[in-house]
Amino acid sequence: MISTHILDINLGIPAQAVQVTLEKYVGQTWSLLKADKTNADGRIQFDCPYEPGQYRLTFDIEDYLKKQNLTPFFLAIPVAFNITDTKRKYHVPLLLSPYGYSTYRGS
Repeated sequence: MISTHILDINLGIPAQAVQVTLEKYVGQTWSLLKADKTNADGRIQFDCPYEPGQYRLTFDIEDYLKKQNLTPFFLAIPVAFNITDTKRKYHVPLLLSPYGYSTYRGS
C-alpha cells in the first residue's frame, strides 16, 4: 500500500481536495498508476500493484493555495522514492506551507 497525507502547517489543518498523482518509473519514463484528490482528512490511499521499483508522488498544490488567496511559489511538488520491501506499507506525508514543504517516510 502507498498512502499520503497533506497537512497545511500554515493553517494547522489537513489539505483537502489536492490532486496527487502516483507514477512508477518504467524503462526510461514515468508511467501513471493512479490519480486522486485528498479527502476531508487530507489523505489518499492508493490501491495499485505492489512491486519493487522507483515511484513518484506529485502534489499539485497550485489550486489549493490559490483558493486561500495566495500567490503560489511552488506549483507542484514531486517526491520520488524507492520501494524495495513489498511486505511493508509506504506512507509519504507532506507538510505544506505557502513558501516551503517537508516530507518523510512515515509508517
